[in-house]
Amino acid sequence: MGNSDGYLKHPASPASRRPAQERVGDWNEIYEPRGPVTRGEQGARCMDCGIPFCHQGCPLGNRIPDWNGLVSRDRWQDAWRALDDTNNFPEFTGRLCPAPCESACTLAISDTAVTIEQIELEIAETSWEAGWVTPARRRRATGKSVAVVGSGPAGLAGAQQLARAGHDVTVYEKADRIGGLLRYGIPDFKMEKWVIDRRLTQLTAEGVSFRTGVAVGDAISWGELQSDHDAVLLALGAERPRDLDVPGRDLGGVVFAMDYLERSNRLVAGDAVTDPIDAAGRRVVILGGGDTGSDCLGTAHRQGAASVVQIELMPAPPETRADDNPWPRWPLVFRTSSSQQEGGEREFATMTTKLTGSGGRLERLHATRVELVDGRLVPVPGGEISLEVDLLVLAMGFTGPRVASLTEQLGVELTPRGAVATDKAFATSVPGVWAAGDAKRGASLIVWAIADGREAARAMDAALTGQARLPTKGADAPFGGI
Repeated sequence: MGNSDGYLKHPASPASRRPAQERVGDWNEIYEPRGPVTRGEQGARCMDCGIPFCHQGCPLGNRIPDWNGLVSRDRWQDAWRALDDTNNFPEFTGRLCPAPCESACTLAISDTAVTIEQIELEIAETSWEAGWVTPARRRRATGKSVAVVGSGPAGLAGAQQLARAGHDVTVYEKADRIGGLLRYGIPDFKMEKWVIDRRLTQLTAEGVSFRTGVAVGDAISWGELQSDHDAVLLALGAERPRDLDVPGRDLGGVVFAMDYLERSNRLVAGDAVTDPIDAAGRRVVILGGGDTGSDCLGTAHRQGAASVVQIELMPAPPETRADDNPWPRWPLVFRTSSSQQEGGEREFATMTTKLTGSGGRLERLHATRVELVDGRLVPVPGGEISLEVDLLVLAMGFTGPRVASLTEQLGVELTPRGAVATDKAFATSVPGVWAAGDAKRGASLIVWAIADGREAARAMDAALTGQARLPTKGADAPFGGI
């Protein structure tokens, strides 16, 4: 724990963002660093609550009070050991996780929660700078070979755990670089890509092999993959975007969010992109008010869009928790992201009805205001509106993984929602094949992906060796990790 009265002495001090006018002029990360005194004070705000509900809020089971208390006493290396035992990539979650742990913080009942996510990031970055993050010692080689298909957070976490357990692990990635959504779906202003590369150096040193530009099911068949390896982990993500089914959808100027973000990330990386999607000087409308839509908004700002409107289908959430949304559940309240802070308009309770244009190009979006009546969205009489638009970005979420080759070649069973079906041990219907992350769960949080990767690796190691050797969920694991 921190100090039982620390929250009374020290107000919450979230990490400050660089001024909006400054940060929209570059692609660098948006936050400014904090000094060691402030960091220690924030750790000291972790109260002696007795029952740490933050554990319940964190899918990884991070021992949050432990490392908060250690930080408050300036024991940074011990804090790193406690964090590293439960989270393979705290430098990722510290930048990208929406922090369900903070929503479950006991202090959040009547005060501002402990700034858990920022403390986690600062422990991670302090440890990298101090040289404490080193390749972990590998167990004795098992002689077993494992293929991990997909190199997002679930695949990388699973690969690292399996390699540390002594298995020969190869990660297959269809893109030209490792990282999955972290690499091409997350803009640099949220996480610069050297953060991924730094971690990949460690994974390589721990024995993980990487093969890029290999689309399993095409370049090599699933059958070939199975014959080459003793076990397979599917960590394919949930790449199928939800489409817009309205007249005019085929007009030029309508793009999916991931296509837009990938091209932008490649340009920022210095790649030659033959078909860029540039918002410069254009009237941009983004359909979708979630994290992906917000990432598109920040990207459009930095590309110099003439105007940007972000449209949400559902009504605006309340400013404070509703009676049917009590602590420690995730609070369904109104939020403003860093990209929304930078500018643009936000529209709620608005349903697109059709798109129109001329010469095959999009010019106008037509919509109607809606309201919730008995749980259904109903058009508001006289609520028709239209917006001028040159670039329409569809950021309405994802429906699941791309499964054609999985079902045709591998024969895995799917859930009713189109994800890969697994049992409680992450095993699919095909012997020797497991699944983790968004491929089995549907589009979710990075922290869930890492947690799934770790748990799937534990189940796979037990199946391959006949004993459970990898640690279980973090809150139950002793210091020392593997």
